Amino acid sequence: MLLMLCAACGDDRPTMSVTVENTLDLERTGELVEISMSEVADRLRLSDTAQVVVLNAKGEEVPTQLTYRNKLIFPVTVKACASVKYTVRPGIPTEVVVKSCGRTYPSRLDDLAWENDLVGFRAYGPALQACGERGFGYDLFTKRGTTEPVLEEMYAQEENPDNWAKVAELRKSDPKAAEEFVNSFSYHVDHGFGMDCYAVGPTLGAGVAALMTGDTIVYPWCYRTCEILDNGPLRFTAKLEFAPMNVRSDSAVVETRLITLDAGSHMNRTVVTYSGLSEELPIVTGLVLHDSEGAVTADAERGFIAYTDPTTGPDQGKIFVGAAFPAQVKEAKRVLFSDEERRTRNNALGHVLAVSDYEPGAAYTYYWGFGWSRADISDAAAWDKYLTDFTRKIRTPLLVKTGR
Repeated sequence: MLLMLCAACGDDRPTMSVTVENTLDLERTGELVEISMSEVADRLRLSDTAQVVVLNAKGEEVPTQLTYRNKLIFPVTVKACASVKYTVRPGIPTEVVVKSCGRTYPSRLDDLAWENDLVGFRAYGPALQACGERGFGYDLFTKRGTTEPVLEEMYAQEENPDNWAKVAELRKSDPKAAEEFVNSFSYHVDHGFGMDCYAVGPTLGAGVAALMTGDTIVYPWCYRTCEILDNGPLRFTAKLEFAPMNVRSDSAVVETRLITLDAGSHMNRTVVTYSGLSEELPIVTGLVLHDSEGAVTADAERGFIAYTDPTTGPDQGKIFVGAAFPAQVKEAKRVLFSDEERRTRNNALGHVLAVSDYEPGAAYTYYWGFGWSRADISDAAAWDKYLTDFTRKIRTPLLVKTGR
């Protein structure tokens, strides 16, 4: 019957329906859903290498990506307490504008930097650790004025040896001109599309997770290996593995992180696992505190933590950092460093922490990210609202059903 109906419409290709249901009283816009490409190929009687397109209820094609897990992903829009149908059929998909992507930068001490249309991030690599610099946490790149990738160009200008040769020459005769020239290309200056104005240092930065022994955080250093699994256009995924470390009586504990950033989201999904660990320990997710006046939310019941960061440099706006948890956390709190710890941690005041328990062999999943007052998040209240809604969404995922 389906084939006859399609033929009557002038198209005899088989189709597959996808129903997406939203049970929350919030409209869900732009979230990525996924279906098994193996199921699609089986339902549509296609080869493993065949291509498909996804159409919305109006018959308009929506962007798609095939992930490393052989999942077909695409963005959906579903009104509150409603459902919507999409159709999958054989076809050559239209090229999709890249919204989420990243790579490592050996020229900048093995940084892993990635971004989507709203935000950018950085994790430090083995070359930085070899220098002895303690960069434990995640770094941030703000974005505004564009939804296109910008990190490639930002790194190209910052790491251009010709630029720095010119700076060296200018510093001999005109230090002020040298400084002005640095400001003309540095990614620590906003040139109209964002910047790096966040401080990390020897802290958890913008949302790293770490084990605890007693009251002591076991800080992870820089990643040892990095494998990029998805690189756009809609999803970026990277797998990081860290060097073995000592944790209580265990001498070879290895951390692995799987970081995923979808287009249209301020938040990274991160799954952390530890091998070589023999006992249950607390695990914390932390946001470093740089200013005692920044608004803090530590709400275990609502399932998120947040902090308003002052940013580095004058008149750079505010950065709203946060982490959200699909599972209930035991505790959320502000923890201040001692005077000695502040001196050894670049004068950071402490962390906002969410505390859970980690069992050996388990996977700890959480989300972390940020907004910027010079972009689409105006103030701390707006960020709390974003995180409140976001946490409700990850705790009540969209329901996806397939059929003919």
